[in-house]
Amino acid sequence: MVGENYDARKLASSGRTWKNWSGHQSCRPRDFIRVSGVRELSEVVAAAGSAGRQITTVGSGHSFTPTALSNDLLLDISRIAGVISVDRDSGLVEVGAGTILADLNRELDHLGLAMPNLGDIDRQTIAGAVSTGTHGTGISLPNISAQIESLKLMGADGEIRELKAGTDELLAARVGVGSLGVLVAVTLRTVPAFNLHRVDAPMDLDEVLSGFDRLTGENEHFEFFVFPYTRTALTLSRNRTDRPLAPRSDADRFLGDVVIENGLGDFALRLTGRFPSSIPTMARYSTHFMSQSEQIDVSHRVFANYRTIRFNEMEYALPVESGPEVLDRVLALIEGESFPLAMPIECRVSAGDDALISQAHGRPTVYIAVHQHQTMEYEPYFREIEKIFREHDGRPHWGKLHFRSAEDLAPSFPRWADFQKVRDELDPDRTFSNDYVKRVLGD
Repeated sequence: MVGENYDARKLASSGRTWKNWSGHQSCRPRDFIRVSGVRELSEVVAAAGSAGRQITTVGSGHSFTPTALSNDLLLDISRIAGVISVDRDSGLVEVGAGTILADLNRELDHLGLAMPNLGDIDRQTIAGAVSTGTHGTGISLPNISAQIESLKLMGADGEIRELKAGTDELLAARVGVGSLGVLVAVTLRTVPAFNLHRVDAPMDLDEVLSGFDRLTGENEHFEFFVFPYTRTALTLSRNRTDRPLAPRSDADRFLGDVVIENGLGDFALRLTGRFPSSIPTMARYSTHFMSQSEQIDVSHRVFANYRTIRFNEMEYALPVESGPEVLDRVLALIEGESFPLAMPIECRVSAGDDALISQAHGRPTVYIAVHQHQTMEYEPYFREIEKIFREHDGRPHWGKLHFRSAEDLAPSFPRWADFQKVRDELDPDRTFSNDYVKRVLGD
């Protein structure tokens, strides 16, 4: 039971197993509750808090880390969703913390508004996206959490506290890894809706790396992918435009995204898992499918990609000037040690921000992400690659796999002590600390 004042009929059946998106993280919480709204959330949290229970919240399960795992009380906030209020003059929009980004994007579009930047996946909740420092790409654009004007956070007593701009409390909670309380709502700074012109083009990797500063500087949103064992990159450039819409056709989306990229891609990855020695050949063959394409569409349809392939991922945030050197070292390590990594490496950039433990705190940032299909082992290879990232003052993405702990993470964040001070204030009893939070943020 959560507490004697809470209706036991609203508890999920005992023994339920929860899994994340990739299937790699799972737990069997003592209680699993999908709350119906803020009132029920307050009742549950207050009862659990007074009983000394450990509380963990979960949204769509898109984090690769154990951040949502619990052996006690797991709260699903997915029903606390939707637009709560809109100020059209300022562009401020308050949304429920359980709102899925894809749903938020559609609602904003109906209002003539948009998020200024997004990642390439839109299935996360806004709470999960901001709590882990989720980002898009663009050297002048910070991560999603930097778009927060204020937020509402529920403490262990079930009471809601509003955290406003200009306070360390908000700077901590913007990227809080779920450690400060339950996010209830966030107020976002949005912009008038806009269209993007997207150009995908293969390019020699050496040309990309030598022109990295130019490419990231002259495109509002620039990123690229490169397969290990190859020197060909697929570049993605997205820029605002007033030109007429020229979206991809439904047939092109189905053939390219569903059939080729995800269907055949997943089959090829499963095949290389059975025959790892084929990976270099398969990687070189895959570059032949890279071709130039263009589209003009509303921003959120250009940012987001359709993805059904399940994988595990590690991503590090590094000083932007180190990007080309670090990527070259990672590729050389993979090839030199014959690591069986078949999925492409992704490189993105962002502006720095001021959230206390944001991966991009205080510096322009390049993000380098390595992936492994869900059917294949990843840990020994990711551990070796992580050594390179750490040599270049890398900071791990809080929602993606890494092997760091609080002791060695603290020196990487100039305002670590300030974050811990806020944590002591908002969650002194560590009600919201699970094993992952304790590992990466300390007791």
